[in-house]
Amino acid sequence: MAIQFTLNGKAQSVDVDPQMPLLWVLRDTLNLTGTKFGCGMALCGACTVHIDGEATRSCVTPVSEVAGKKVTTIEGLSAGLSHPVQKAWIELDVPQCGYCQSGQIMSAAALLAKKSRPTDAEVDDAMSGNICRCGTYQRIREAIHRAAQMHAAAAGQKTSPEKQTKEPGETAAMTSNEPAAVATGAGGAE
Repeated sequence: MAIQFTLNGKAQSVDVDPQMPLLWVLRDTLNLTGTKFGCGMALCGACTVHIDGEATRSCVTPVSEVAGKKVTTIEGLSAGLSHPVQKAWIELDVPQCGYCQSGQIMSAAALLAKKSRPTDAEVDDAMSGNICRCGTYQRIREAIHRAAQMHAAAAGQKTSPEKQTKEPGETAAMTSNEPAAVATGAGGAE
């Protein structure tokens, strides 16, 4: 029996075992490889997607649970890397190896959708389920605050006094296309 849901804004139907984890439906059936496999136990966050706007670990979510729901992957987060989180990730050169970054970005985007100007403690709490083996946690936190500033500026609001980051040009320069690839989910091992 086909399972129907909305994937990255488009109607999708898959005829797979209803208990198949959403991660494998996305990667193996639908060829969307931006969402990564990390642990298979919802402990690392590499497989994070949004289900009806909530950050969810796709490795332990049976595809049957998304029937009739909206699923967003890193590939559908924005067109042309236009999401403030993706822009901040690139501007601040957040990734090192890049493997965990699609999950990090999806968790950060879900946080900012709920809390437009989070404190450091709120960022740390929201991101606590995402592991970065390279230890880029400081850059991740800085990028989340920068994304909040970008969003506020676009909305014509004042930026948060809780966290100020450097102006563009004062951060590490990008030296390759890797950060841009990671921001789309193309970085890291397939």
